[in-house]
Amino acid sequence: MKLRTAALPCLLLGLATVTACKKKEAEPAAPPPASEAPAAAAPAAAADPAQEEAARQAADKKAAIERALKEQTIVEDAKGQWAVSASASSTYSYDKSPTANVEYTAMKATGKPDVESYGDAGSSWTAEKSDGGIEWLELGFATPVSATELRVRQNFNPGAVIKLELIDEAGARHTVWEGVDETVYAPGTTSWLVRSFDKTGYKAKGARITLATNAVPGWNEIDAVQLIGE
Repeated sequence: MKLRTAALPCLLLGLATVTACKKKEAEPAAPPPASEAPAAAAPAAAADPAQEEAARQAADKKAAIERALKEQTIVEDAKGQWAVSASASSTYSYDKSPTANVEYTAMKATGKPDVESYGDAGSSWTAEKSDGGIEWLELGFATPVSATELRVRQNFNPGAVIKLELIDEAGARHTVWEGVDETVYAPGTTSWLVRSFDKTGYKAKGARITLATNAVPGWNEIDAVQLIGE
């Protein structure tokens, strides 16, 4: 009996030790200390109006230079020729005769560009009514060519052109482009509508430009038209 009694404390002691170990293992590890809140971001520096204005002026100057270089390239294109004759569906000019060469007549769209800056100019063609609807301008060129491109210089309210046709030596018209002009034109600048196409199998001696003048408010004016081909 003594031996059994004496063994009991040892047995209890061992059981307590095992239990203590199991409890210790079951206890979750203490959570790591919460990280410190990130430092507040420094407030953005206030924009400098003078620097913003200088950047805007630099961007405008760059765009103007690019436009001038593009125009020079077009004017000096060895494969290009300018119209030598013209007629139109109507004219804003007081002289409505077919051969008139006064302000706003069709003949003002012949020759090289001569409107220096964006705006209303009597040295360009425009229709009789500003928003009258469908109007056309027809040009003739000195040398019939197998054409690849047509370029239209618009000096006021661009974007109304809806169709470009070439006229062959027999007088037949061939549509080379038709649709809505979705070009994004820079405000207040003379603009070129340029459309390229496969070289024609016929010789083009003329072109007809059709406009929907009600699509772009105001008078839609054309200064010059260039035909590209060989």
